[in-house]
Amino acid sequence: MADGKKLSSLDASFLYLETPEMPMHVGSMAIFRLPDDYKGDFFEDFKAMIVSRLHIAPILKARLEKAPLDIDHPSWVEDDQFDIDRHIFRASLPQPRDRATLERIVGWMHAKLLNRARPLWEFYVFEGMKNNEVGLYSKMHHAAIDGGAGAALTNMIYDISPIPRKVDPPAVGSKPGQEPRDIAANLLDSYQQLFNQPLDAGKAAQNLQLPRTGKSDIGSILFDNAMYQIESAVRFAGNIPTMVKSVSEVLGKVADPKSRESLASMVSPPTMLNKTISSERSFAGVSIPLSRAKALAKQAGGKLNDVVLALASGVVRRYLKEYSTLPAKSLTAAVPISLREEGNTEANNQVFGMICAIATNIDDPKARLEAIIAQSTKSKEMSHPLRALMPQVSNISMLGAPIMVQILALLYSRSNLSDVLPPAANITVSNVPGPRQTLYAAGAELLHIFPVSISTHGQALNITVQSYRDQLDFGFIVGANIIPHVQVMCDMLPEEFAALEAAYAPPATDIKGAAE
Repeated sequence: MADGKKLSSLDASFLYLETPEMPMHVGSMAIFRLPDDYKGDFFEDFKAMIVSRLHIAPILKARLEKAPLDIDHPSWVEDDQFDIDRHIFRASLPQPRDRATLERIVGWMHAKLLNRARPLWEFYVFEGMKNNEVGLYSKMHHAAIDGGAGAALTNMIYDISPIPRKVDPPAVGSKPGQEPRDIAANLLDSYQQLFNQPLDAGKAAQNLQLPRTGKSDIGSILFDNAMYQIESAVRFAGNIPTMVKSVSEVLGKVADPKSRESLASMVSPPTMLNKTISSERSFAGVSIPLSRAKALAKQAGGKLNDVVLALASGVVRRYLKEYSTLPAKSLTAAVPISLREEGNTEANNQVFGMICAIATNIDDPKARLEAIIAQSTKSKEMSHPLRALMPQVSNISMLGAPIMVQILALLYSRSNLSDVLPPAANITVSNVPGPRQTLYAAGAELLHIFPVSISTHGQALNITVQSYRDQLDFGFIVGANIIPHVQVMCDMLPEEFAALEAAYAPPATDIKGAAE
């Protein structure tokens, strides 16, 4: 068996929770513009560019290798039968070959599961669009990547000039696998390291690295799991003071009457968006100016993410009101929060989240944004103590857990429990920072990167936004049995943005006085 890197519990959970109705891949719909004098074959040029840079992102050539009987998490191993033609495809776009048609096809394609026998990613190139544009739909399994790593991958693959940069070829040679005697020697060295640092348990816990075989036979899995359990126990002991502090802070906040009010506001009312979803998706994208959104956040005394939440709130509020299904209680949003440190480009998941009330019960756009700013501040305060706990609980491993989680996920999906259980949150809203400079691929200018994320049972609507240059590109993805044409909702966003800007615009008399 090939040596590999075992998935963390958080990464592996996206595999276990996946069902035919609930694919767990994320992606994007990118729009490029070819130069007017372009004479080449963009598909072939783009594919050749990706091939020359595969070594920059090793996850692109890694496939899953399951543990026997699913008793432990699978591992990433290099695919020795990797074929680029099974990952990058030339796709056709029917008339009128516009963005609306592309969005409908992307929604249909995003509902299809990735083939787990190969590396978990696919690119589809749509040529021949209007205005010399080219569409690129990409998807990659969430087990391999989160939003932060996805943005980093974008910077690794694309260029900052129309002329592709030269990339050094991969280094020749590979690290040989460890022999049993080397593993035993490293094991003794690790224990010696542990006992030589008895007065600094926290540092010893973080630095302890017991050897692994990295193999997938049953004996190696049991050995590696034993090493992991020892490491986890030592790290747990070393982090007890931090965890006790975090738990005491959480208990203190729960005991505070004001905090209990905040917790009550995070209880989500049932809506039409919180039902069991089908295996079909509807997708649409829209853009607004980033600089104007930031100016609006500054005027309101909040953050850019508050404006994003306010726009999502306004859109959902208007849509539900049109169908006479808007609850009297405010809806809530699940908001992912990245734990990724600056400069960290590892292809894995480093994220947790918070629940925030989004003031859909408030009609006035200005008052709604102010309420969201206050609510998001409280939610961040409530979730802050949990940040220190996440690294301790996000990689819990137990032999036999993979098969049990998969069975439970399938039962939940087939039983339609999300139709009767109260929702944890009503919608998902995610804001992913992207590159500010113009990017290019194979000489074509990148115009937009619309995120295409995940819809789940009980949270059918996902609104993810990525910044690029001076724009915010919003991607709406939803279970098509809940909202067949999400473009209707997406078209409301520019109107909500205009209403929010108008609410913060100075009165006409002030403008007239300033002009005089």
